[in-house]
Amino acid sequence: MKLRRREFLKTSLAASATAALGSNLHAASKSSAAGREYYELRCYRLKPGGSPAPLNSYLEKALLPALDKRGIKNVGVFTELEVEKKAGTSKPMANSPVWVLIPHTTLDSFATTAAELNQDPAVQKAGGEYLRIPKSSPAFERVDTWLYRAFKGMPKMEIPAFSKSKTSGRVFEMRDYESHSELAALSKMTMFDEGETEIMRDLGMSPMLFGQSLAGPNLPHLRYFTGGPSLEAHLANWKKFGPDPRWQKMSKMEKYKDTTSKNTARFVVPTAYSTI
Repeated sequence: MKLRRREFLKTSLAASATAALGSNLHAASKSSAAGREYYELRCYRLKPGGSPAPLNSYLEKALLPALDKRGIKNVGVFTELEVEKKAGTSKPMANSPVWVLIPHTTLDSFATTAAELNQDPAVQKAGGEYLRIPKSSPAFERVDTWLYRAFKGMPKMEIPAFSKSKTSGRVFEMRDYESHSELAALSKMTMFDEGETEIMRDLGMSPMLFGQSLAGPNLPHLRYFTGGPSLEAHLANWKKFGPDPRWQKMSKMEKYKDTTSKNTARFVVPTAYSTI
C-alpha cells in the first residue's frame, strides 16, 4: 500500500511539474509575442567610385536567404535619393551608402545572428566574392551598425500596404532626431507615443517603425521611417502635418520643449531584392 502511495505521489508531482512548465512556456511565448521588437540598422559606406556589385550580390544571395532561413522576415535594403522638395523631384544619390534594416524579436536573435551568420557554410558559398574580396579593392569603406528598441506605442513594425504590394514608385523617409540630453530624448519618444504617431497614421504618412537607439554612433537619438507609394504622395502628406491642430497643440506643450537638437532626414528607396 505504501509503495502504491509513493508511486501515486511521484506521478502526481511529475504531472504537476509538467503542467506548470507548460504553463510557464506558454506565458513566456505570449510575453515574447507581445513584446517590443529590436531593429538592427546597418549602413554600408562604399568607396567613392567603387562597384556596389559584390555587396549587392552578397545581400541578395547570401544574407537575406540566411536570415529568412532563421525566421527573420521583412528585411529592408535601401539606397538614398537626392530630393528637391519644392520641385517634387528626385534622383539616385551618387555613391549612396546601402542601408540594411533587420528586425529581431529578441536581443538574443540580434547577438547570435550578427556573430554567427558569416560562419555559415551556405553564406560563405553564396557570398564568396564579397567575403573573400581582395584588400586592394574592398567592397566598402566601413560598416556602421545601430541597435534600436521599438517604441511602446508601436512595438512591432507596420509594413504599409504599398510596400507589401511592392509598388514600384514607393519611397521611405528615414529620420533621426538627436537630443542634447538623455532625458530630452526620452521626452521626444513620449511625444510620439502620446499622439504624434497617431497623427501621422491619420494623415496617411504610413509610419513603419520607431526605434530608441541603444547602441551605435550619435547617441542619444531616435529613428523612424515613414513613407508613401510615391514621392509626390509622401511629400503631400507631410505638408498636412505641420498645420494639423493636434500637432500645433502638442508642439507648444512645455514638457516637449527643446527635446530635439538635430533632425536628419534621408529619402531611401528599396532595392529590387529588398523584402520591404
